[in-house]
Amino acid sequence: MSALDIGTGFLEATVRTATPLALAALGECISERAGVINIGLEGSIIAGALGGTVAAGVIGVGGGFLVGALAGVAVAALFALFTVGFRADQIITGTAITMFALGLTGTLYRTLFGASGVALSTPTSGVLPVPGLSAMPLVGPAFFSQPWITYLVMVATPLLAWWLQRTHAGLALRAIGEYPGAAVAAGVGTRRLQVLAVLFAGGMAGLAGATLVLAQAGTFVEGMSAGRGFIAIAIVVLGRWQPLGVAAAALLFGAANSLQTLFQAMGWSGVPYQLFLALPYGLTLLVLAGASGRAAAPAALGQR
Repeated sequence: MSALDIGTGFLEATVRTATPLALAALGECISERAGVINIGLEGSIIAGALGGTVAAGVIGVGGGFLVGALAGVAVAALFALFTVGFRADQIITGTAITMFALGLTGTLYRTLFGASGVALSTPTSGVLPVPGLSAMPLVGPAFFSQPWITYLVMVATPLLAWWLQRTHAGLALRAIGEYPGAAVAAGVGTRRLQVLAVLFAGGMAGLAGATLVLAQAGTFVEGMSAGRGFIAIAIVVLGRWQPLGVAAAALLFGAANSLQTLFQAMGWSGVPYQLFLALPYGLTLLVLAGASGRAAAPAALGQR
């Protein structure tokens, strides 16, 4: 295998791994800019994965993505009810909702498909090459020969960055997170915008879960979210609460994950494979520790 083939495969794996992380992290970025840390993001991801699985077998892949997003919104609505509506602690509520969603999806999966359900096969979204661009060496297959959901991330990232910086609604959302007192004095509907931000984060996380099934694995496995919700929260910090930075941080984690796969494939003897599995998480912690002293979180995150 040539160096070009190895590089192409590495980039393809990086983008593939980064796609669901970027979806969840972009949604979480909006939620945190509104002053709400959605710790229940993991629950929305696993709910989206199961919802997408069930719906895809009945109404097709497109319907699976839609239902996956709605499932994520449903979990986020429960989180918003307690944290925004009743002002409950965000960390405790989010943790409880995540555990509830993991347990509920596992129970529903076994009820619908049986205890062994491993043979379940789900229709998946095919690759949509961009004419001309997909033929470029190295970057073409990685960035321009992907399922449509990857292109959605590429379009949504600059749009969200523009929306936050250039629109009245984006300014109001940022004011809630950075200067909550000033936002209230200006007549901004704080709770309404916070609820909408949390629901958006849930919908994006649901799409991330549906992506795991409908664009990658082709089947549902209990607990397949595998901590991606918490990783997405860390990615938001790495990206400094900016959509463009969040997308870049998702690619960084995707690259770290691809590296551990590459190292295992190289068959390095004498090195426990668990070290390779821990590589992306270790790199994330190192980068996070380096960035934490310079990144400034939205002020309201410490006041809820």
